Amino acid sequence: MTKPLAGAFPVLPTMFRDDGAIDQTDFLAVIDFALESQVDGVVYPGVASEVDTLTPEERRSQVELLAERIGGRVPIIIGASDPDPAVAASHIAQGAEIGAAAAMVIAPFGIGNDVEGQIAYFKAVAAGAGVPIMLQNQPKPIGAGLTPEEVAAVAKAVPEIRYVKEETAPCGQHLTRIKAAADGAVDAIFGGAGGRYVTDELARGAAGTMPASELADIHAQMIHAWQAGDVATTRKLYNVSLPLLNFQAIFRMHMTKEVLRRRGVIKHTFVRGKGPKFDEGDRAELALLLADADLPYSSHRPV
Repeated sequence: MTKPLAGAFPVLPTMFRDDGAIDQTDFLAVIDFALESQVDGVVYPGVASEVDTLTPEERRSQVELLAERIGGRVPIIIGASDPDPAVAASHIAQGAEIGAAAAMVIAPFGIGNDVEGQIAYFKAVAAGAGVPIMLQNQPKPIGAGLTPEEVAAVAKAVPEIRYVKEETAPCGQHLTRIKAAADGAVDAIFGGAGGRYVTDELARGAAGTMPASELADIHAQMIHAWQAGDVATTRKLYNVSLPLLNFQAIFRMHMTKEVLRRRGVIKHTFVRGKGPKFDEGDRAELALLLADADLPYSSHRPV
């Protein structure tokens, strides 16, 4: 039996040049940074990857590039979400082609809290998949925002669902309730929500976390310390990360890319997706937050 997935699985960003075209060099640099950070696996493409801005051709090409660069060194969880189950199934099929360890699929907003509808959707998605499914429970309006008991009901009805990524607040309480209601129907439950609640999630039995990637090294150290029984180090690192994660909750991909640039990982920070952009005050605050955190620079690319 394959050991269930566990640990720090950052969601990788899609990198773009200043003209908005895909930047493969920067994308490879982010992958290298994640590996250098000793993460337990990676997730791509997800919401934090600006997946909704990618063409089908870009998406397929990026996944192939990722798999080639990873070379089997850590597991890949392929993002496979789409409101159309046939399209989601096609993404999962690509995951099977590259040897993905799991395929993450958001419970669709359009189906909402109709449990039977969600079950039908996931059964259609999972038919002949050959890759374990991770049900991602995103809050509305991105996802359905299922209750913990609804998540468990869907997982019990669709045996291909082996994992859950729970992101609806209060995340810790929901994780506890999913574990109780699922009664062993899934192999593991991961936290998300940017890693802002990771200590509570770990204390409640989360297998790990799936945040954005700018703090991949900190999150990997945090999870590994917890796994070794060093709760004090985990909490110390959490306190280091939280001010930055609060900032990231507002600026999302803009913050992720700017931090990666300032840490010497990437050159370009173009964001295709929507959302607030920095002004000069925000840039000054981010500089202070990074100084307070005293994060190391990446060793594989000079600043």
